Amino acid sequence: MTREELMQAASDYMESGAFLETLARRVSYPTESLVAERAPQIMAYLTEEMVPSLQALGFECRIVDNPVAGKWPFLLARRIELEAPFTLLTYGHGDVVLGDEANWLEGVDPWKVTPDGDCWYGRGTADNKGQHTINLAALMLVLKAKQGRLGYNLKLILEMGEETGSPGLEALCARYSDWLAADLFIASDGPRMVAERPTLFLGSRGVFNVELQVKLRESAHHSGNWGGLLANPGIRLAHALSSIVDARGRILVPGLRPAVLPEQVRYLLRDIALGAGPNDPAIDPD
Repeated sequence: MTREELMQAASDYMESGAFLETLARRVSYPTESLVAERAPQIMAYLTEEMVPSLQALGFECRIVDNPVAGKWPFLLARRIELEAPFTLLTYGHGDVVLGDEANWLEGVDPWKVTPDGDCWYGRGTADNKGQHTINLAALMLVLKAKQGRLGYNLKLILEMGEETGSPGLEALCARYSDWLAADLFIASDGPRMVAERPTLFLGSRGVFNVELQVKLRESAHHSGNWGGLLANPGIRLAHALSSIVDARGRILVPGLRPAVLPEQVRYLLRDIALGAGPNDPAIDPD
């Protein structure tokens, strides 16, 4: 099958309604990781929905406990082909933010996919059930076109606690490092710069949580009596933060910035459109 034929097969699959049916079924699971009572639905999403879907594509699946006690489980899956030259690792998450049913439009249910023109609405359609559903649909079509062989190994981490900060993810990767070992990592969980143009990020922003405390003395003292005479912890803290990033968001710590921005990166960034969507905020001027 040629690339053009494969793209036509993908278009036919979308037009048939099969993709919408699969996505709607997945969205119907209210997998709110911020709600402890959703444990049955979160586990059902893995056992009833994702494991059978992955096994149908030739994956070996394992549901493993979170290394952090009391946190949501992970699904690990791998599809191995003998003598494959390389292994790809990918990622997704099946949990979603709160459904917030009361604030949806009248007649629209967050646990049902509602088409509206070119847009589909439903909790998880854009974060992240839509992404891993697209990826697995594409994998299905490629396998069908190539008589069941990819030509490489494929591994997957599917977590159920991303919306709570991914507790246990780092420890899980360390614990199952041999099982997850790969040559390349590609994940689909993030925005496009503009909806009409696919975006590939060569890297990812990270988060490192830090708690800053300023304690200058044992007790509080009223500013009406002591203002200007005693150092203010709030002012000290504000200055500490402003030494990292200025009022315009410019990073001030040299170690947090690359020494140079390669010309190839500048070339790739030359025509990126920001703030071009109808609901995007206006970009602040320089």
